[in-house]
Amino acid sequence: MAASSALKLILGSSSASRRQILSEMGYKFTLLSADIDEKAIRKERPEELVVALAHAKADAILEKMKNNGMMKEIVDSQETTLMITADQVVVHDGEIREKPSTPEEARKFIKGYSESHAATIGSVLVTNVKTGARREGWDKAEVYFHKIPDEVVESLIEEGNVFYVAGGLLVEHPLTSPLVEAIVGTIDSVMGLPKALTEKLIKESLSEP
Repeated sequence: MAASSALKLILGSSSASRRQILSEMGYKFTLLSADIDEKAIRKERPEELVVALAHAKADAILEKMKNNGMMKEIVDSQETTLMITADQVVVHDGEIREKPSTPEEARKFIKGYSESHAATIGSVLVTNVKTGARREGWDKAEVYFHKIPDEVVESLIEEGNVFYVAGGLLVEHPLTSPLVEAIVGTIDSVMGLPKALTEKLIKESLSEP
């Protein structure tokens, strides 16, 4: 569904894959990103963690919008403005994995996916900027890999994109996509923005009185 002209969308993310997915859904949007200390927010359950982080990102962006005058513009406008924030972690062997912080950690993460499957847990939060109403949800997918050769692991680390994604997990990359044996769930969910959930939350937000 493409966006109506009476709807303005903000994607509160610096993720290239989320930008790509939201564009594929037919939406035009403005980009804003949150600068938060993700490590300061801890929850035991991955589902709770990713939802809490999406809320923290929304809070930070709303604060930024108040400070730069964007908020007043939106409140005075007749249009509905919705903001999408999202977060994702990878769960592997019972451990929550966020973005790898060192080459050693990235190597350990990626090599581990040869041995047992990884699950991605991703949240989506849609905030009505004018009313403050929020709709949230999370989605899960599983990824099974064939053996990942050491040279592929080293190439991915050298290139550096693995440091910007949860668990260093890149399924759409030309080096790794041929090594994906199966995905249980959707590729967009693995990439960080589940389309069906996002669409559902946008529609629910638009139907609110």
